[in-house]
Amino acid sequence: MTGTRRLTLPQARRMALAAQGFARPRPAEVGSRDLTRVLQTVQVVQIDSVNVLTRSHYLPFWSRLGGYDPASLDRLRDRAPRRMVEYWAHEASLVPPSTWPLLGFRMHRALEDGWGGMRRVAADHPELVASVLAEVTARGPLTSREVEAALAHDVPRSREDWGWNWSLVKSALEHLFWAGQVTSAGRTPGFERRYAALDRVLPREVLADAVTAPTTPERDPERFVGLVERSARALGVGSEQCLRDYFRLRPEQARSAIATLVERGVLEPAQVEGWRRTAYVHHLARVPRRVEASALLSPFDSLVWQRDRTRALFGFDFRLEIYVPAHLRVHGYYVLPFLHRERLAARVDLKADRPTGRLLVRSTHLEEHAVGDADTWDALQRELAALGRWLGVPDVVHESRPPEVSASTQVTH
Repeated sequence: MTGTRRLTLPQARRMALAAQGFARPRPAEVGSRDLTRVLQTVQVVQIDSVNVLTRSHYLPFWSRLGGYDPASLDRLRDRAPRRMVEYWAHEASLVPPSTWPLLGFRMHRALEDGWGGMRRVAADHPELVASVLAEVTARGPLTSREVEAALAHDVPRSREDWGWNWSLVKSALEHLFWAGQVTSAGRTPGFERRYAALDRVLPREVLADAVTAPTTPERDPERFVGLVERSARALGVGSEQCLRDYFRLRPEQARSAIATLVERGVLEPAQVEGWRRTAYVHHLARVPRRVEASALLSPFDSLVWQRDRTRALFGFDFRLEIYVPAHLRVHGYYVLPFLHRERLAARVDLKADRPTGRLLVRSTHLEEHAVGDADTWDALQRELAALGRWLGVPDVVHESRPPEVSASTQVTH
């Protein structure tokens, strides 16, 4: 490819790690600016309800900053002036408020793209949806149970698969949230979303941007340019597939935006060693001489979202096994990749046993290049100990026989 930038695989790896915030040293003390900077760096932090260790959205901040007060993160989401808001970005996610209007194309297609229950309640019960909207607008922030009680409206539902058997009111609220007619003012201690009118949560300039958006956002190419630029900045280097997956864009939405950004000099085509697809490098991306990070990653960390990219960059084939039957799991239920220096070096299946104060290490699998490496093993033990202290479960217990390491290495508990 004449005129195309060429990157070795180690260079691309360091570029990706720097773009995701792993080339910065962890601060001695973490403040709200550090937390805000992480979100501005990665752009999207995925939310997931599984709490076997801790809620997933807390972990990306831990991985990049070390120990911090989770209540500080909650305040940035739950109190004005908010530095992060919820919406469907990659999946359910935290995003900077300025990103919210760019996702108007998804809100506009709520009736076509929302989940089945959301679409059905909007089609079959429009009067209920209108009542729910009026209640939230007048009295929010409210949880779904508070709205149900206020409207005296609910239906019996099965307790199997609790959390997904939504009432009609909950489905109406989620439709309105997807459609951008209400938003989240934060979460209760039980992780229930608190629904509120837009003007109670979003900054004035964000609302103004949303109001001036066209009625058919798909026709506003600058919105997609903005999303792809954010994706590219957070990735450093990535293929078209990587760039569009970050915000779950369709190919036709991303391709035109990529071409525009290349024309403007924001993106530069590149060839990465061993990659078949053309890559694109953000003009602000840098290649540090080395990356010295050691970090346990959430299974939902943006560094490992895209499986093809994770395999191409790190030789690491990562699969979520939470929904895999127990007897078919290879590495465990809640498996955290371990980043050491510039490689993904291990997978650790963890559980926080809070009543006993133990961090249970159910299994540890070292990557082939890390087997017998005492430095990797020692770094992993330090991270486990630090994670246990942060979570309030300081007793690290290996439930299964640890992998083979060099004879000089001591296993700590």
